[in-house]
Amino acid sequence: MSILVDQDTRLLVQGMGREGRFHAEQAIDYGTRFVGGVHPGRGGGAALGRPLFHSVHQAVAATGANTSIIFVPGPAAADAIFEALDANLALVVCITDGIPVHDMLRVRRYMVGRSSLLLGSNCPGLISPGKAKVGIMPARIHLPGRVGVLSRSGTLTYEAVSQLTARGIGQSTCVGIGGDPVGGLTFVDCLKRFQQDPDTEALVLIGEIGGTAEEDAANYIAQHVTKPVVGFIAGQTAPPGRRMGHAGAIVDGGQGTAASKMAAMERSGITVVKSPARIGATMADILQQRG
Repeated sequence: MSILVDQDTRLLVQGMGREGRFHAEQAIDYGTRFVGGVHPGRGGGAALGRPLFHSVHQAVAATGANTSIIFVPGPAAADAIFEALDANLALVVCITDGIPVHDMLRVRRYMVGRSSLLLGSNCPGLISPGKAKVGIMPARIHLPGRVGVLSRSGTLTYEAVSQLTARGIGQSTCVGIGGDPVGGLTFVDCLKRFQQDPDTEALVLIGEIGGTAEEDAANYIAQHVTKPVVGFIAGQTAPPGRRMGHAGAIVDGGQGTAASKMAAMERSGITVVKSPARIGATMADILQQRG
């Protein structure tokens, strides 16, 4: 099985500019069911053999889309998310970075009481290998299998996946939640789904400095997750008060440090590696021990 996306995903792309068109084509090549694009002012046309629509509502009514991926520029991205939520899509994936924090706060308030899920913003998306790709990750490095990958860092997600695949260890679903201070799905939200997935045998959790998401994940794992977890925290040498990489990756007042996060993970029974180069080998050892 997999979480969030699979062979039944019907994908809509919001923002069919250069990036949207490129990644729509990549999704099609991977076998994802891309059903149409949304580009206001160009509705009635077509792109990549699929119809273009003025609005998400029109697209959903015509295609039965249940998932959207957003490539709309930052200043207008929140409105694109609102439109997708109003259309009651099951999953909305926002790749766009640079969305103002106050816009994302409005999005979070708007989501209260709604059934739609939001991944991102500023995330690489997700992939269930062999089933559906809804993101910007390189498809060729993935292999279908039984290890779930969950990360705040796109680049480190690709590194971890490459190591797993090189060892013949496939993935059930790989999810990049993004590193902005205000976003949608959290580590805990995804951990719940991975724990419930009978075909996910083990997990890789990649965090970074800033915030408390990793501590929250560690506490949840200690109480609810029965599957082995390999963890890594990026930013171990980051000086306090300096932003590193993602907008949410900032340490302040001794909170959100790599050391505090690694300690919390270790207390929760997570196998913590100090170098990302050890993720694949460590997971291989764990799976071998489990037989």
